[in-house]
Amino acid sequence: MNASASTTTSRPFTLPTPLAALTGRLPAYPGSLLLVTALNLGVARQIPSDVGEMLRGKRLRIQVRDARVTLDFTWTGNAFAARPRQRETDLCIAASAHDFLLLAQRQQDPDTLFFNRRLVMEGDTELGLVVKNTLDALDLPVLDLQQWAPRQVLSRLAALRPGARPADPLTPSTQP
Repeated sequence: MNASASTTTSRPFTLPTPLAALTGRLPAYPGSLLLVTALNLGVARQIPSDVGEMLRGKRLRIQVRDARVTLDFTWTGNAFAARPRQRETDLCIAASAHDFLLLAQRQQDPDTLFFNRRLVMEGDTELGLVVKNTLDALDLPVLDLQQWAPRQVLSRLAALRPGARPADPLTPSTQP
């Protein structure tokens, strides 16, 4: 990691209040559905059976504090499923959007965030440790935001055209 990247990760970003007011008004269920879709694509197949048994039927929650977003879901035994907002949960993991992004990009260790009180786990402590240790052990892709830059997205879309050749995304196209 270069010096500028470490400086960036040391200053937590907080969503601006007007944006948080907007995201806080969004219905929770569609967000939970998006979350479980991502979890099912990236995590579900790798969950060990003993962990799956421990998770089965548990009421889980991800809370993005600065965005005022709460996402509830459960493990059915073979997939994650979105749930409407629950009064009580077995495990709630809360952090800022920035800290969740750092975790997804593997730029920050969950233990460091936890001991700095930027990542909070409430509820079943044993379940929280199992979830954390399982996520640490899984082979997960690192969320690379650079691959979603407009130039890279347009290059990938152009490559999908019939007969298209992969192009260098940094070289301007000479085709009309």
